[in-house]
Amino acid sequence: MKEEELVKNISSVLERINRACERAKRDPRSVKLVAVTKTVSPEIIEVSLHHGITDIGENRVQEAKEKYKKLSDYPIKWHMIGYLQRNKVRDAVKLFDFIHSVDRIELVDVLEKELAKIDKKMPSLIEVNVAKEVTKHGVYEENLEAFLEYIINNSKMIKPIGLMTVAPYVEDANDVRWVFRRLRELRDKIREKYKLEDFCELSMGMSNDFEVAIEEGATIVRIGTLIFGERR
Repeated sequence: MKEEELVKNISSVLERINRACERAKRDPRSVKLVAVTKTVSPEIIEVSLHHGITDIGENRVQEAKEKYKKLSDYPIKWHMIGYLQRNKVRDAVKLFDFIHSVDRIELVDVLEKELAKIDKKMPSLIEVNVAKEVTKHGVYEENLEAFLEYIINNSKMIKPIGLMTVAPYVEDANDVRWVFRRLRELRDKIREKYKLEDFCELSMGMSNDFEVAIEEGATIVRIGTLIFGERR
């Protein structure tokens, strides 16, 4: 990808974020752009860092590990946004600044153990499978509060800061508006019920639906294709 094309793509995404915020009467600074860099080379990521990208989202720990080494001179915030296998947790807790995909008790237990070893508190989001798609990961809504209570009662190193979801892929993003709205309602309910002041993040919205997600309250959008193009 040529630098001019990358710069144009980043500018376009930021402008669309601004317009979505304007429609929702929100401050654009309330939405964090996480650039999803799955299969993107460190060289291209490096260029993006000179043009407004500060947060990187990775789906795979091993891939992130290689990029982390090559980009260690940059003040990047690293986000784990994919399914986190238990055997990858030891590396993940050292690499990432945020984990978006906390979704099961076994993972909580391993995260707590590995984070305690390095005395690191990890801001984390609970992944919720709002649409109950069998092909996707995440806690179902009816199990969410029990899962959160398990984290609160059994972990000192995991810091719950909000919720994450992946909406079903549809042609018209308005068809999944209800998913984003429901995640916001769940966040608000939990924040109030458990008196969690820092439980304010909503990681929702990707290249095909991020504007609707912002209109429904997203604080973090995860965008790859619109920035880096179609990839294998």
